[in-house]
Amino acid sequence: MSATALALVLTAALLHATWNFIAKKSGGDVRFALLSSVFQGLIWAPVGLWFAVKHVPGWGWREWGLILASGAIHVLYFVCLLRGYRKADLSVVYPLARGTGPLIAALGAVLLLGEQISALGAAGIGGVVLGVFLIAGGPALIRTATHAHDAAARQRVLLGVGYGALTGVFIAAYTVVDGYAVKVALISPILVDYLGGVVRIPMLLPLIGRDLRTLPEVFRSQWKNALVVGTLGPIAYTLVLFAMTLAPLSHVAPAREVSMLFAALLGGKLLGEQDLGLRLAGAALIAGGVIALALG
Repeated sequence: MSATALALVLTAALLHATWNFIAKKSGGDVRFALLSSVFQGLIWAPVGLWFAVKHVPGWGWREWGLILASGAIHVLYFVCLLRGYRKADLSVVYPLARGTGPLIAALGAVLLLGEQISALGAAGIGGVVLGVFLIAGGPALIRTATHAHDAAARQRVLLGVGYGALTGVFIAAYTVVDGYAVKVALISPILVDYLGGVVRIPMLLPLIGRDLRTLPEVFRSQWKNALVVGTLGPIAYTLVLFAMTLAPLSHVAPAREVSMLFAALLGGKLLGEQDLGLRLAGAALIAGGVIALALG
């Protein structure tokens, strides 16, 4: 992986952990996802429309199909992620989601895009896996999920594991789809993110249903958080998409998990979640794994 690609990934990781912390803190649901998408569409309209005018007239069914698929998978991802944040800890849901997704995505890149992973790269992915396990709670997580006498605590961990893993599946799906879009279909990363965000808006409306009338109330209470997510989220993901054009997807996807170093700090210090030392050790393993991926 080139130094430029690694720098893009590291910058994106900090931004990604930040907006996930904001999303967790907001306690939002599908309505929050809709507000964030609307803000994204408005804030980034000048850039997105400028690129659209230049490139979209030459598109065919493949390009639009990739944009619609990306938008739909991102809807499922965002809804699942926010629900997990409402029902479990950030430091369980986030690392499991971020760890499961890139590993599946790396496998998808090998099988579907013909990429190869070196022995050093494979060792780096192994470091990421172990780091994810530690950040998510390590042995204590398994003990709580299987033997805890506190039914509420056990249920919270199980929900965190379930939502985290499911979110990871959606992350893998959109990573492979978007990776194909920028690497094979040669769609601009800016358009993949921007137009994918715009098509999410009508897709989210049916999920809100009768709660649509409560949007003004949600806007008043959560607009600042939605504005941050709608601003930082696109920057973070566009940087990752540009990195995919410079390096193999199977390297970029796991390397994104350095964001869990920041998430471990945010979850432990600012949200009062426990086992900060164990999670920092896991973050160190992830950082080592990222270095191995960069060198491999």
